[in-house]
Amino acid sequence: MTWLDEVKWTAEGLVPAIAQDHATGQVLMMAWMSRESLALSLEEGRAIYWSRSRKALWRKGEESGHVQKLVEVRLDCDADVLLLRVEQLGGIACHTGRQSCFYRVYADGQWKTVDPVIKDSQDIYNGQRS
Repeated sequence: MTWLDEVKWTAEGLVPAIAQDHATGQVLMMAWMSRESLALSLEEGRAIYWSRSRKALWRKGEESGHVQKLVEVRLDCDADVLLLRVEQLGGIACHTGRQSCFYRVYADGQWKTVDPVIKDSQDIYNGQRS
């Protein structure tokens, strides 16, 4: 059994991965990883995810330049969730131009946007998510 076999993959061969800023502890985003993307992430030292919509590897920051450099990868106690402690280059993880994908807070019966856009997503991605 290899270290990849210790991960409890979904029926689709994926595992959720939470990206966290290694310096601040802020949760930046959640994405999916495949066996290949996890192995490549460790090999290349950067976050590489599996895009379910594109059905392809997704090298975070490949188009935007906002790469997530791996600092540490952890596996939870049930072996079914990964925690990627990363250095977020450029300070933007979200395709909306925000630091984190978790920028809405539930309050007073609705979701309220609480974090500002750092950079217009059109400038970052030319309409493409990365």
